[in-house]
Amino acid sequence: MTDVDSGCDRSDSPRPPDVPAALAAYEGPLLAYARRITGDADRARDVVQDTFLKLWQKPPDRSTDRLAQWLFTVCRNRALDVCRKERRMMLLSDQAGRWLPGAEPNPAEAAASAEAATRVADAMADLAPNQQEVLRLKFQHGFSYREIAGITGLSASNVGYLLHVGIKALRSKFQALGLLAGQGSSHHD
Repeated sequence: MTDVDSGCDRSDSPRPPDVPAALAAYEGPLLAYARRITGDADRARDVVQDTFLKLWQKPPDRSTDRLAQWLFTVCRNRALDVCRKERRMMLLSDQAGRWLPGAEPNPAEAAASAEAATRVADAMADLAPNQQEVLRLKFQHGFSYREIAGITGLSASNVGYLLHVGIKALRSKFQALGLLAGQGSSHHD
């Protein structure tokens, strides 16, 4: 038996996950996530690049069953490191409304969408930063409570509580503004 047959040749050992496939699947969501943490598109690109570099360098024996969770965790940690290093943590601001996809269906729909995004951004800005983060991870990126807990370092029950309180606060705000059905005594369903 040769060294290659006995597994001593690293070229036969499992490689990290298919980085180009992971890049195609997760680059956009990671860029949006990192941008919200860093407040800057250029810093977000650097953070995501570092994230994929770590994926490439990841030891081959580590499981990739939870690749999305691993990527978001690495991205979050790197983005927070960048913010700490620069001593600034920018939260969602008015600029978030301007960062919309370029293909607008028509001016009326684009205006309505931009207005809705601004209202949501304004309402989200009133929430605590940890509530904002768990809401985005849940509803923009589709992570489970357990996955969000793994990404943020919070307990799953704390994630559930933050989601509940955040949604309740948003619902109250939107009802007060008359943006949700079920206002007053007339409720349809």
